[in-house]
Amino acid sequence: MDEGSRQESGAGEGSADQGGQAFQYEPLERFGEGLTTSRPWNKAALAGVERLNGRVAMIGFLAALIGEEFTGRGILGQLGLMLRWLLG
Repeated sequence: MDEGSRQESGAGEGSADQGGQAFQYEPLERFGEGLTTSRPWNKAALAGVERLNGRVAMIGFLAALIGEEFTGRGILGQLGLMLRWLLG
């Protein structure tokens, strides 16, 4: 399929009738080509994703510390307790 046949037209998502621009797919590329081309990365989007990933990791670490305080066991001990509870 070429790029022209992959573009949405008409009353689809984000059409001009709804006040937005017409939705267009990115062009198809060979496997792994996106990692080796000189196209610039969308750094603003990556920064937002990395920030969210870091925040979720901090919440997970805090949950592990709270679980350790309640159970008196480390992370592996907590996993063992969970497995015993699930399989038990």
